[in-house]
Amino acid sequence: MDVACISYQDTGFFSQTIVDYIDDAAQLRPFYKYRPNIEGFAELLANKKVIADRQVLHDVLREQYAIMANDRKVLDNISLLKEANTYTVTTGHQLNIFTGPLYFIYKIVTAIKLAKQLKKAFPDKNFVPVYWMASEDHDFAEINYTNIGGKKVQWEYEAAGATGRIDPKTMRKVLNEYKGVLGLDGHASELTDIVEQAYASTFDKLADATRYLVNALFGKYGLVIIDADDVAFKKQFAPIIQQDIIEQNSFKNITATNHELQKAGVHIQVNPREINFFYLQDELRERIVFEHNEYRVLNTEIRFTEEELKKEIANHPEYFSPNVVMRPLYQECILPNIAYIGGGAEVVYWLELKSTFEHYKVDFPVLILRNSALVIRKESAAKIARMELSTADLFKTTDIIKSDWVKKHSEHTLSLQQEWAELQAVFEKVRSKARKVDNTLAPSAEAVQARLKHAIDSLEKKLVKAEKTKYHTHLTQIDAIKAELFPKDSLQERTENFGLLYVKWGQQFIEELVKNFEPLDFKFAVLTEK
Repeated sequence: MDVACISYQDTGFFSQTIVDYIDDAAQLRPFYKYRPNIEGFAELLANKKVIADRQVLHDVLREQYAIMANDRKVLDNISLLKEANTYTVTTGHQLNIFTGPLYFIYKIVTAIKLAKQLKKAFPDKNFVPVYWMASEDHDFAEINYTNIGGKKVQWEYEAAGATGRIDPKTMRKVLNEYKGVLGLDGHASELTDIVEQAYASTFDKLADATRYLVNALFGKYGLVIIDADDVAFKKQFAPIIQQDIIEQNSFKNITATNHELQKAGVHIQVNPREINFFYLQDELRERIVFEHNEYRVLNTEIRFTEEELKKEIANHPEYFSPNVVMRPLYQECILPNIAYIGGGAEVVYWLELKSTFEHYKVDFPVLILRNSALVIRKESAAKIARMELSTADLFKTTDIIKSDWVKKHSEHTLSLQQEWAELQAVFEKVRSKARKVDNTLAPSAEAVQARLKHAIDSLEKKLVKAEKTKYHTHLTQIDAIKAELFPKDSLQERTENFGLLYVKWGQQFIEELVKNFEPLDFKFAVLTEK
C-alpha cells in the first residue's frame, strides 16, 4: 500500500484538546507526566518503579492461555514478563463481537509497532505489546453489533453482568449473518474458520472467544491478551479497593482535576462517582453506594457495614470491579506498564487521572494517541484520481468538495472574491466620508457593508449551485467516494469492521498496518492499494 499522511487537525475529526496534547500545549502539561516521544520514555524508564507482581502476572497469563494453542512468540513474551527489564505497552477495548469497528484493530497494531520501536531505542530492555480486554464491562449494547459492508449485524440476546462471562454460543444467528457478508472469495474461508472457532466451538466465555480471535490475528507478533477479571489480580489491588471505597479519594482528586481541566478549556469526558467500584457476580454488576451509614449494592438487597465491607474485600476481592476511572489504576498496578494507547476520548479522560495515580504512588504511563487510518481500495483510488482530488480534499465536507470542484472546472469564474475586494475599497471611502461628516455614522456604513457581504456570498452560492447542474454525473462520483470512505459522514475506522478488508488481503492487511503505522509521528495515515 502507498501511504500519505495528514495532520489530525486538518482531518476535522479530532478535538482541540488532542491537537493541543500532540503540540505540547502548556495548559495541558500539569495533567500528564511524560511526553509521548523517545525522550519521554527514556525519562520514565529511568524513574520507573514496578509494583506489579511479575510472577503472579506470568502464572495467571499462562493459565488463561492454557485453553488454546498458542504462538511461540506469545509464550516467550509471557515468560519475559518475569524479567526485571521487561515492560508492557498496553491498549484496551471492550469485547466487541468480530472486533467491532476498525479502530479496535488499529489500537492493537499501534501497540505492536510501538513495542518494536522501543526495543530498537532501548535494546537492553524488552517491550511486550498487551491488549487489555475490558471483560468486566456490562454495557452489552455497546458490543453486540458490528457494521460490515453497509450492513449492521447484531447479536440479539438478553445479557446481564460482565460481558466477558457471557456464553458466546448463543451467537449462531449473528455468526451466520457475518459469514454471509464475508462471502466466499479471497480470504473469506480463512476468516470464517477463525470466527467459527472463536464463537461457536470451544469457548463458554466471551472473553476466551475474543482472546482466540485476537490471537489468531496478532499472535505472530507476540501480542499478549489479558483478562483482569481474576482473583489473583484483584488480591493485589484489594488495598486500594478498600481505601478508595471508604475514603473516596478518586472522587475527590478527579473532581478537583476536572475543575482545573475545565478552566483550561478541556471538555470533560467522564465524571467520577463518590464510589468508583461495582459489585460483581455472575450476571450481576451493580454500583456500590454509601447511604444511611451503610454500603449498598444498587438494585439488590446486598448491604455492608464498614467492617463487613472490609471483610468482603479481604475474602473476595474478585467481587469488586473498577469503573472507567479506576480501571486505569488497576491496570498499572498489575502490569509493568510504561505506555497506554487509546483513542482521542480515552487520552483526554486519562488526563483526569494523574492526581489519583499520585495519591496512590503509582507511576503514570506515557499516553499515546492510537494510529488512525483511511484505507482506499484500488477501484476507489482510480475514481479519486479521475476527479483530481487530493488527500486533504477527501476530509472536507461533500458540499465543499463539490463547490471547489465546480469552481475549478467551470468555464466561468464563479468566485466573487475579486469583486468583493473592489467593493471593500469603495466602502473604505464611504466609511471615511461618513466619519468626516459625523463619527456616529461609521457603524451605519459598516452595517451596510455587512449586509452587502452577505448578499455577495449568497449570490456566489447561487452561481455555484446553478453550475453544479451541468456536472451532475461528475458530482455523483464525489457522493459515491465520500459514502464509501466516510460512511455516515464519519471516519471509516469508527464505523466499518475489518472483515471485508481481511477477505481482500488476508494477513497482509495486518502486515501493511504494522509496516506503515508510526505511533510517535502523530499523523493520520491514508493507505491506498497499489
